[in-house]
Amino acid sequence: MAEEKNTIEENKEDINKENNDKSNDKKTEAEKKETTPEEKIVELEDKLTRSFAELENQRRRFEKEKDEAFDYGGMVFARDALNLLDNLERSKQSINNDQNLDENSKKKIMDHIEIILNDTLTIFKKNNIVPVISVNEKLDPNKHQAMMEIEDDSKEPGTIVQEIQKGFMLKDRLLRPSLVGVSKKPQKTEEKEPKK
Repeated sequence: MAEEKNTIEENKEDINKENNDKSNDKKTEAEKKETTPEEKIVELEDKLTRSFAELENQRRRFEKEKDEAFDYGGMVFARDALNLLDNLERSKQSINNDQNLDENSKKKIMDHIEIILNDTLTIFKKNNIVPVISVNEKLDPNKHQAMMEIEDDSKEPGTIVQEIQKGFMLKDRLLRPSLVGVSKKPQKTEEKEPKK
C-alpha cells in the first residue's frame, strides 16, 4: 500500500508538472503575441495616418462631385432648351417659304423671330452653352455626326460641307452633336468596254 501511495503521489506530481508546463507555454505564447509599447505606437500611428488619408480622399471626391454638379447640373435642361432653337430655325424657314404672306409681313415676322433667336443664343452663351463650329471643318466624331456624304471635288474628303442641325457644347462637354453632310471624292464613272 505504501508503494501505491508513492505511485499516486508521483502521478499527481507528474500531472502538476504537465499543467505547469502548459501554463508556462501559454504565458510565453501570450508574451510573444504581446507587442512592446513602441510597436503599438507605430501600429496606431500607421492606422491614424491611413484614416486621415482616407478622409482626405473622400473630401476631395465630394468636392469634385459638388463642382461637377454645379457646373453640369443643368445639362438636361440645356439639352431640352435646344429644341426651342430648332423650332425657331424651322419657323424662319417656314415663313420664308410661305407664299401666302406678303413681303412686308414676312419681314416683320422674321425680324421678331430673329430677335428671339438672338436673345436665346445670348442667354446660352452667358451659361457657357456654345454652338459647335462645323462647316469647312474636318469631321470630328466627338462633335459631329455624319448623316450623308456629298460628292465634292473642291473639298478634301472628310470635310463638312453642310450642317443639317447645329450641335452645342456645355463648357467642355457635348450637349448635342452637329448633324452634318461630309464631302467625298466623286466616283469615276468609266464605262468598261466589253471584252472580245
